[in-house]
Formats: sequence, structure tokens, C-alpha cells
Amino acid sequence: MNPLNFNILEQNRRTLNYTTEVAINRSREHVVRLLEDSDNFKHWQRGLQSLRPLTGEPGEEGFQRELEYQMGKRHLVMVETMITKTLPETFCVTYDAKGVHNIQKNYFKEAGEDGCRWICENEFQFSSFPMRLMGWLMPGMFKKQTRTYMIDFKNFAEQGTSVSEK
Repeated sequence: MNPLNFNILEQNRRTLNYTTEVAINRSREHVVRLLEDSDNFKHWQRGLQSLRPLTGEPGEEGFQRELEYQMGKRHLVMVETMITKTLPETFCVTYDAKGVHNIQKNYFKEAGEDGCRWICENEFQFSSFPMRLMGWLMPGMFKKQTRTYMIDFKNFAEQGTSVSEK
């Protein structure tokens, strides 16, 4: 194999980028208010076991918290960091877990009189071989997880449906 081609392939295995979008039949202000309230996370983030503030003021730039999930047999702990926040238009956070750094940019666009489009851009940066392999072999798994959370949030915002009741 040509070393140049190998480097390109290796570079691609280190990152995964995608954008997911969902239309929500609620005002942008309502959507943002629900998203900002961490008491609501349990209603749309399947597997969430706990969240614990680490540093900074909740919701402010620089704020960090630990999120703990149980996804089937897989236990996951990550640190969320608020990077930028210009709500109701956008906010950017990072998530750090073993072997992966995720940069997530969220945009909220008004859609009609009482609607909102949530656009979520993700960049996963893999630092361990097992995570690079997962990102390369199963990129759909990451995309599906993001989409599931967004649809669960949409159902919570529109109908009050909670995944914690399931």
C-alpha cells in the first residue's frame, strides 16, 4: 500500500463528521427552555443515570459536568464542557470520554409561527485504536444515537413523552 494512501485512510479513521436535523412543532424559545433545564435530560436521554456539576456556573461558558450512562451492558462516563452559548440561536459543547472527543454545535432556527428546526453538527475525534475502529466500521451507530436523542427530545417537547417512563 502506498504510504500516502495509508495516511489518508488513517486520518479518516480518526474523525467522524455528520449533521442531523429535526423539526419540532414548538417555538424556538420553548425548545431552548426545555433543553437548558438539566432536570429534563432524563426525559429524552435514554440510559442517563446521573449528572454531576464539576466546575463553573451551570449553563455558562466553561461550565463542566459529568454525565453517566448505562447503555445495555455498556457503562459510559463523559465530561460535558460548554464552549459557547448564544441562545436562542446556538450553543456549542464538547463531550470527552475514554478514547473520544466530541465537538457538538447546535443551531436553532425558527420555522413558521410556532416551529423550530434543531440542527446538530458533530465531529468525533478518536484517540484510541478501539474507538477509531468503531468510528470507521460503525459510523451509523454514532449517527443513530444522535438521531434517537433528537427524536426523543422532539417527542418530549411536543407531547410530553418521557423515555424515563419506558
